[in-house]
Amino acid sequence: MTVDISDASALNITRTVTDLRSLVSAWKREGFTIGFVPTMGALHEGHLGLVREAAQRADRVIASVFVNPTQFAAHEDLGSYPRQEARDAELLAGAGCHLLFAPSVDEMYPAGATTTISVGGPAEDLEGAFRPQMFGGVALVVSKLFNQVQPDVAVFGEKDFQQLMVVRRMVRDLDIPVEIVGNPTERDGYGLALSSRNAYLSEAELEVARQLNGVLAEGAAKAGTGVSAAVIEREAEAALLGAGFDSIDYVAVRDASDLSAFEGPVDRPARILAAARIGKTRLIDNMAVPA
Repeated sequence: MTVDISDASALNITRTVTDLRSLVSAWKREGFTIGFVPTMGALHEGHLGLVREAAQRADRVIASVFVNPTQFAAHEDLGSYPRQEARDAELLAGAGCHLLFAPSVDEMYPAGATTTISVGGPAEDLEGAFRPQMFGGVALVVSKLFNQVQPDVAVFGEKDFQQLMVVRRMVRDLDIPVEIVGNPTERDGYGLALSSRNAYLSEAELEVARQLNGVLAEGAAKAGTGVSAAVIEREAEAALLGAGFDSIDYVAVRDASDLSAFEGPVDRPARILAAARIGKTRLIDNMAVPA
């Protein structure tokens, strides 16, 4: 691989850990700090906001595009997950990214690899209950990426708030020397959280989906008034079903620091989180409860 490390405006693309480490080492010898944004591709403005935030915090920004098979169950959409590397590279270059790391599955998980990571704490319940394979897969791939990139700072979106909490706990528990930054959720003009899976929605389903954030906002407002978490959760679930969602996996008001449940009124910083299904699409979102 031949790259020009002197041109900060160029987007380099590498596919092997060896080439990645070579370029990162060269940057570090120049005294540059490294920001990192891990993604599964199919990039949208939410991802680009993470890149721009990383660029504010580091001299060089690396983004990875890797659809990680270890976090998908057999019945989930691994095979149909959107892949558009050429467009992703163009978007990353425009957002100020300096390097795209786009490894193959064989590069990330060589033949004979058997190591796994078991996560608890914030990984339990919510997404952990409905997608029990997910957070172990996330922890494994993120820990590998951190070892490969060795960033000073990594930026994750708050849309996947539970994932952000799991990564923070993993970094703390494993003494990984990287600062984890959470970036606020990017939303469309109707308040719908940007997601690669929004592309699956029909126009009619999109109209329903755009009501999710309003229901969460109403629940968050109630949580700040002393209403019990259980009441807020029941009312929000009923409102989502009334809005046209086909089923609700969960609506939960949880402690913002560790995702523990409330026994009664919300009496400390909190988040309201939801996962709801419409048609073949599963949407997640969350919102901070006003202090």
